[in-house]
Amino acid sequence: MKAPPFQLQRIDHVVLRVRDSAAMEAFYCNVLGCQVERRQESIGLLQLRAGASLIDLVAVDGKLGRMGGAAPVEEGRNMDHLCLRVDPFDRQTIVDHLSANGVTVTEFGNRYGADGLGPSQYLLDPEGNAVELKGPPEPQSTEGQGS
Repeated sequence: MKAPPFQLQRIDHVVLRVRDSAAMEAFYCNVLGCQVERRQESIGLLQLRAGASLIDLVAVDGKLGRMGGAAPVEEGRNMDHLCLRVDPFDRQTIVDHLSANGVTVTEFGNRYGADGLGPSQYLLDPEGNAVELKGPPEPQSTEGQGS
């Protein structure tokens, strides 16, 4: 099999189909620190800057959203989860911030991501989508490794 004529670099953007655009914009901007990059109200699209990536919010009742069918519901999600790399990662400070903003905080653990194994905190956005906040990789032990 021939290799593709390109190399994957990173996630460019994630598109979420949303029922309440205002609540989702407030959550991603005010709680997680995204910034509005572009609004295309004529088609129901809001693009948020998330570091080097974008999170696109598509209103299910807008032009683009209607093309995608029914709105996501608890039993029928439009994705499993979105992972955002964050730095610094102080779990208690993160949980305190999320809790102060009424965010549902779920599982914590060490999980493998693009940068390696490191801390990760799951939470739910206002429409029940799972969001993972991923910290930097843990330093690898050099014990037992040759120099």
